[in-house]
Amino acid sequence: MDATTISFPIFGEGFIIDAPRYINIFGFRLYLYGLFITAGFVLAALYLIKRNKVVGLTKDNVLDLVILAVPCGLIGARLYYILFNFDQYFGAGKWQNIIQFREGGLAIYGGVIGGAIAFLIYGRIKKINYGKLLDAAGFGLLIGQAVGRWGNFFNREAYGVETDAPWRMGLTTGGYTMYVHPAFLYEMLWNALGLLLMHIFSKKSKTKYPGQYFLFYVAWYGFGRFMIEGLRTDSLFIPGSDIRVSQLLAALSCGVAAILLVRNHLRGERENSEIEIRDPELNINTNKEE
Repeated sequence: MDATTISFPIFGEGFIIDAPRYINIFGFRLYLYGLFITAGFVLAALYLIKRNKVVGLTKDNVLDLVILAVPCGLIGARLYYILFNFDQYFGAGKWQNIIQFREGGLAIYGGVIGGAIAFLIYGRIKKINYGKLLDAAGFGLLIGQAVGRWGNFFNREAYGVETDAPWRMGLTTGGYTMYVHPAFLYEMLWNALGLLLMHIFSKKSKTKYPGQYFLFYVAWYGFGRFMIEGLRTDSLFIPGSDIRVSQLLAALSCGVAAILLVRNHLRGERENSEIEIRDPELNINTNKEE
């Protein structure tokens, strides 16, 4: 079990958690991080199966997407991480590290890219509007990321810089306690809030166009990740610079998605206005002959 204990002073001095990284089942280590990732996929699948009509897909389509998302997302997340940690995986005696998934080393943006490519191929084969597939991904990603972040808690990772904020998290090793921002918790709450907003909107209003929910996801997650990434101590950097890869990508993706959302909204408003003007009922001549 892990020697680092976790505490939250806001709940009192005696609130200490000695959470395990894994559990042993018949001599096999089952890492809790993997369990939470799996739980996220399962919950996302159940949600989308229940609300498949919101994104304009059949239940069979949703199941196909889940089956595709798991391997393609993992491969994409791994390749992305390896790309920005090149020295750890290439060189004498390092090649085998590439397939050591259980040792960590996944990046969410790589998973999104890997899944998006798989969905594009699936959409072409099935002749399904790509925007509908991305909308399903938007809902699924918010669910999966909100649940999966608890795996970071058990791994004692994805935390931020030291702080004295009232909600700080304590990590105690060998009698020394370091108080840090629980960045994983910030992102979990941000994703959960985004999911709640998308769920409410999809209940109250009809989808304007395929891809609308995905654009909201990209803008929402990008903004939150940009803010939170600056607190983290485990960021990937562009080689030879102090630029955080995920923070840069978050800012760019958020900006592009926000612009597209506004543009599409204004275009929809303009088209609706033109339809009203052309409506024959509005052109009835009310001047009667005397």
